[in-house]
Amino acid sequence: MGDTATFSLFDYADEVICGVDEAGRGPLAGPVMAAAVILDPLHPIAGLRDSKKLSEQKRDQLAIEIKQYALAWAIAECSEEEIDRLNILQATMLAMRRAVEALKIQPTLALIDGNRCPVMSVRSEAIVKGDDKVQAISAASILAKTARDHALAQLHLQYPQYALDQHKGYPTALHLERLREHGVSPIHRKSYAPVKALLIQR
Repeated sequence: MGDTATFSLFDYADEVICGVDEAGRGPLAGPVMAAAVILDPLHPIAGLRDSKKLSEQKRDQLAIEIKQYALAWAIAECSEEEIDRLNILQATMLAMRRAVEALKIQPTLALIDGNRCPVMSVRSEAIVKGDDKVQAISAASILAKTARDHALAQLHLQYPQYALDQHKGYPTALHLERLREHGVSPIHRKSYAPVKALLIQR
């Protein structure tokens, strides 16, 4: 029996399941986003999988379908300031909890991508590589990623000097070069090593 079969719907027959995933733990700039999705078994969505394995066009297309056909969905975030204050792990957990709590339908079980669960009132279970095993987590992965990409596109309009549209805040050579050139902005995570190093130098 493969991994996918382990997480068949029969295991959770009486549960109202929401899948939960995040996007944006690694970048030096912008918020971390999380999404929670309760899929409708009567409206299956073809092509759901880990958002990182899909093209941007396919993600955008699936995000529209998820929002149209899911029984409930919600997207939440933690700001750069919260990331610096709490640390990225705790900020990610908080964003996930906010997403679950924002659902218009109360789930009985939250399936979380990864190896740990946020502290919240809903019962939860962590599933490593869940975004490729559980469709509801795949859907959450897609919503979190597309929402964060959209947020970074908006931030790019405010801070074009950092070329956020090209690297989405990740620590690429281009981003690090622009950081050295233009300094640290309000949307940069000051607790992250490359940003912190620049602040110390200045």
